[in-house]
Amino acid sequence: MAEIATIARPYAEALFKVVHAQAAQAVEWLDALAVVAADPGLQQFAHDPKVSHRQVLELIAQVGPKSLPPAGLNFLTTLVENGRLSVLPEIAVQFHALVDAQSGVRKAVVHSAFPIEGAALDELTKVFEKRFGHKLNVQVAHEPELIGGVRVVVGDEVLDTSVKARLEQMKVALTA
Repeated sequence: MAEIATIARPYAEALFKVVHAQAAQAVEWLDALAVVAADPGLQQFAHDPKVSHRQVLELIAQVGPKSLPPAGLNFLTTLVENGRLSVLPEIAVQFHALVDAQSGVRKAVVHSAFPIEGAALDELTKVFEKRFGHKLNVQVAHEPELIGGVRVVVGDEVLDTSVKARLEQMKVALTA
């Protein structure tokens, strides 16, 4: 996994420098390209030695975003020619992180024993934004094994108030 991230980082940073002013629009077409590039059939087609780079680009043009700007087309061409099409989904992830950092927003993943939606999610987001001191882009991951409570991951910071974590702490205290 680290190898893919290492390969993707320079591409994401280069794309961010090129489309800096239009980063919000680039997110849309980059996400669409990432979905197409993640398809196993396309990956197999792109890695076939009998298939030219032009054929791969034509196929992506048919199934991918319809209005790809010149910067997007150049970026896609570079990836295909360098054999890095399979890294495109990770490039999109890292590009999102750069756009979020530019706007002062951080990604937060709330692992919860129960689904959280609507007003409850908005309320929780406000609490965590105050706690972490940043505007947060919150995603919820449902994990019933937490039993109750939540575990919040923002960057390298973790706030674990789950019942499972409390039980583990009690276990350690009792066995010490």
